[in-house]
Amino acid sequence: MLGRCFPTPSSFLGGYKLTMMRDKAIISNLHLKFAEKTWSETFQLVRRCMEKSRDASKPCEPLVRSLERLQKALHAPSMNTTKSRLETIAKQQGMGFHATEATCYLTGNLFYVEVVLLPHGEVQEVKVAPHGKPPSPSESLLHLLRSHNFADFSLRLGGLFAQYNIPGDGEIKLKLLTSLQYLEKDLQQISNLHREPKHCDPQIDLINYGRVGFLIAGKEDCPLTLQFYIPPTEGAEAPSSVVQAAQVTVGVSGVTHRLQMASVLPQLPELDPRRCLAFTPLSEGPHETLPACFLLRLQPPVPVMSSFVEKLKQITDVAVPEFNLQWAPLPKLLLKASRSSDPCGDTRSDQELLAVPLPGGVTHSYVLPGTAWDAPTQRATVVDGVPFTQPAHVPALLELLRHQCAINTLLRSCVCAPSTNPGLICEWHFEVIPESATSFSVTFHQPHTDSLAVLLVNVSNPHQITCKLFGSGICDSSLDEHVSTVMRSCMSIPVTMKALYSRMEEMISGPVSPSRLATTGAENPHFTPKMDTNKESPTVSQSAAVPEGGAGVSSSACDAKSELPSGINTSSPVNS
Repeated sequence: MLGRCFPTPSSFLGGYKLTMMRDKAIISNLHLKFAEKTWSETFQLVRRCMEKSRDASKPCEPLVRSLERLQKALHAPSMNTTKSRLETIAKQQGMGFHATEATCYLTGNLFYVEVVLLPHGEVQEVKVAPHGKPPSPSESLLHLLRSHNFADFSLRLGGLFAQYNIPGDGEIKLKLLTSLQYLEKDLQQISNLHREPKHCDPQIDLINYGRVGFLIAGKEDCPLTLQFYIPPTEGAEAPSSVVQAAQVTVGVSGVTHRLQMASVLPQLPELDPRRCLAFTPLSEGPHETLPACFLLRLQPPVPVMSSFVEKLKQITDVAVPEFNLQWAPLPKLLLKASRSSDPCGDTRSDQELLAVPLPGGVTHSYVLPGTAWDAPTQRATVVDGVPFTQPAHVPALLELLRHQCAINTLLRSCVCAPSTNPGLICEWHFEVIPESATSFSVTFHQPHTDSLAVLLVNVSNPHQITCKLFGSGICDSSLDEHVSTVMRSCMSIPVTMKALYSRMEEMISGPVSPSRLATTGAENPHFTPKMDTNKESPTVSQSAAVPEGGAGVSSSACDAKSELPSGINTSSPVNS
């Protein structure tokens, strides 16, 4: 009975052979059917299949891949293959496409891209035409197409589509586009206003100190961009600095806002008593109440602490959208960004030692205790866009973002991927602990002693960073100014700590020897060694760093803590 319920192995094999024979016959028939058809006819067939996709807003992905493979197989360009490639890209970006004999049009709601082809398929010219304006040449898009870099062209086209993807129906889109154009004119006028330079390089001066940063005028293929922060690299091992920028665009809003329909700057701009620009209130000039707001689209996105997110809202009275915000300790977000290319993901522990190599063969190790940085005031989120409603908000927003970027730059300098070299020896060890939303402390061993020192770093604003050193026997106030100057010039904790350590060794005046230990305090008034409990000899080690193997801190660790102001967190010693 059971044998009748299941087919025998021979019947399985026979069925498989029949299936293979049937498939081969189908393939043979397809080969015969299309053997004499041209590539152009084949492309037309695939496109017709794409147009019959069940989801009209998105072409069938297998057919898109098939068309791409067909196009890549044809190395020799022709007008038809180039047209087909452009049509595929347009459909992938959700845009329309139509073509005449030698011109292709990739169309969006408020713009279109015009691509003029030569008879053999090469691209002669690329133009971008915003709504109501004549087409203008785009050299960047032309270069991408002429170099057959269709992948990057598709990305640029996607960015262009997002730039003009203004929410609302046709009438609202046009009003928002008009409002955005008046905003851009006002920002351009603010950028041109005279101000006293604070940096020898005019461009860096505008980026870091300008009211609206360094303004790059918008073009048909790129929105207006404000570059507002670039860290100094003096003494730091950084081949190039990333310029923090923001593109000025329009975004959808769940509530309506008043938006300008004319300039809100007076013909002769003036400064109010707080040295800020005076603007015409929106209620006193032409405006529209629309379900949208302006956006500073941050490039790259910025990790922002919770207190700073609240300050952004206080400036604009518009909340940063919270539906996609994920909160985490600030160092964790910075470390995650530095490891974004790691396919293994985030596997570190909160107490992981972070190795930072420096010039001269010196290596520091840093620990940022997870328990300390996981406090509510230290949690942060990655912000990619800041909403606002008028140009008066922009200077204050950029200054607040600069402040956050300055804090991020300092912490990022000691939050880099740990070295995978098992033989790496870290000579100096440091612990970084938050003290407030804008200050932190760095704890380390004083040179040639077992005593701790603590450097308190206060970032009161993006342009004012002050340091104060606490520790047993440290009574030279010139060290504070020296360290503050170094910190501001390089914006690097490791570089600053190396300079501080070298200066402290110089002040000890040479190498420590047994005969010199008893007189170190008398010969060097800057440092007074701590006496041990039997009052017979200073508690001084001949090691300039933590003992090999990560030995614990001696009982003199309390020396630095006893001199700190009240409120400074000293609960987690170095190398604990």
